Amino acid sequence: MKKSTPATKSTTAKSTAVKTAKTSKPTQSEQRGYRDLHEHLAELDKQGLLITVDRPINKDTELHPLVRWQFRGGIAEPDRKAFLFTNVVNGKGKKYDIPVVVGALAATRKIYSVGMGCEIADIGKTWSHAIANPIKPKVVKDAPCQEIVIQGKDLLKPGKGVDGLPIPISTPGWDNAPYTTLSQYITKDPETGIQNMGIYRGQVKSPTRLGMNPSLENQPGIYTHWEKAKARGERLPAAVILGCPPCVAFTSAQKLSEDTDELHVAGGLAGAPIHVVQCKTVDLVVPADAEIVIEGYINTEWLEPEAPFGESHGHVNLQEFNAYMEVTAITRRKDAILTSIISQVTPSESSLIKRVALEPVFLNHLSKAMGIKGVKKVVMHEPLTNLRKVISIVVDRKMPQTEVWRALYGAASLLRSGGKMVIAVNDDIDPDNADALLWAMSYRANFALDLQVLQNRDPGHGPRSPRNNGMDSSLLIDATLKDNFPPIALPKKEFMENAKAIWEELGLPQLKPESPWFGYSLGDWSERNEQMAQRAVKGDYFVTGEEIAKMRRKDVAMNTEIKHVMADEGRKALPAKSKSKTAAKGKKSSLKK
Repeated sequence: MKKSTPATKSTTAKSTAVKTAKTSKPTQSEQRGYRDLHEHLAELDKQGLLITVDRPINKDTELHPLVRWQFRGGIAEPDRKAFLFTNVVNGKGKKYDIPVVVGALAATRKIYSVGMGCEIADIGKTWSHAIANPIKPKVVKDAPCQEIVIQGKDLLKPGKGVDGLPIPISTPGWDNAPYTTLSQYITKDPETGIQNMGIYRGQVKSPTRLGMNPSLENQPGIYTHWEKAKARGERLPAAVILGCPPCVAFTSAQKLSEDTDELHVAGGLAGAPIHVVQCKTVDLVVPADAEIVIEGYINTEWLEPEAPFGESHGHVNLQEFNAYMEVTAITRRKDAILTSIISQVTPSESSLIKRVALEPVFLNHLSKAMGIKGVKKVVMHEPLTNLRKVISIVVDRKMPQTEVWRALYGAASLLRSGGKMVIAVNDDIDPDNADALLWAMSYRANFALDLQVLQNRDPGHGPRSPRNNGMDSSLLIDATLKDNFPPIALPKKEFMENAKAIWEELGLPQLKPESPWFGYSLGDWSERNEQMAQRAVKGDYFVTGEEIAKMRRKDVAMNTEIKHVMADEGRKALPAKSKSKTAAKGKKSSLKK
């Protein structure tokens, strides 16, 4: 991506924040066992994945729209970048001393893989290993996130409370306030003492008040804690993280059981214990290397209006009654960087950060928890639908139909808000290509036989319709091959590859092959057909013309398939004993199907 104005520096430009990261002790990351946000940004900058913008940018009208263009402007995912804004102002001209970074965690899979510390192809197995091998955090006393501490009456001084944080407006023209987006809310179960960490939005309501939305259908942990605290007549202690090590941020977007502390899994992801520190005013521990921490209590007696806000399902979430947090302290690093995330209409950073985390969870659930053999991968459709609604299960061609249906039911039931449409396909179908999915459903599914509708589903993430008493349904489609089909009507691979070489030799525009880009067999292709095709490419097609002339007949109707006539005549020509064996074999084959 090229700079749009002379004031926007290229990826080689260095902000003060990135310089700070590069001049820090090189052994800090090794001592921790994982990178903090500053070290992560320095690595992105090194790899040409970070754009630093030093000109003034209005956080309320310009910041998110600018980054939004790389998701809505026809820019391919690998070409997207992270954006670091070092000169942030608001609608009234106020200048902030804290930079804002957007896209630094999941603008692309490459950026995500840098944060994970692994190759893109290894993201799935890295997640599976982390979930299976959690590591308990290490409590420390001196923490970077508490280099500056503001609490009590000091929070009411101008610029010392939440008003001093450069929290952007995500959807200018619709949102009713700035909202924290990549904000990890940490709370504790009042009964078990187990902490939970999830991403929820936070509306800026005053210097000491932050609204929140519990996202019941996605991560109910904080809501469960709120309900328990309410039953006990207690406020719910909470801490909101605004910027943290990538391994912690990624884990907060993961789907884990409510009895699992995400900081333990973050340790498993890092391969080392996450350093944590005790909060100043609430009984919680937070990542010691966080950028900014807002401490406080969520009121369990009163609810107040929250939103409108442009949500990740692609619609504006209208005003609802929700909980709010009364701030008791703000702690931060001296060189803090506030992290925001692009959400709303997908694809977005919000959807990608969830997608690469959730797809391995689905695969693990189907193949290990449910013991289904033959599931190769699970793909969540991202553009516009926001992951949860359309889920594709890629299965082996030999997988029994009973197992295909178990996989469909299993995927539809894993997430409360997931699986409005679940489609099973074979591995020759690209599940990221909606055209390919429609192709599979058009030719490989008989809707009288291969479709099921599950009733009484929660409507999940998105606008809620009053129809059917507010309940939704799920559509399950088996779009796998059940019979052998003729080949795909494209030139074979070797001919397409040769033509591609000629294309490039001619200096024509760069090709981006879309699956399928060559023809392949789907089982219904005889040796005779192959022989005729080989003759054709050698120029010997007149030989075939002479051969088929000898097969003329007048006792068949138009469009009678040759293979059926030849099969019938072959059976008639067999001796009686051979016929019975062939019939038995055919019967056995049909039973297998």
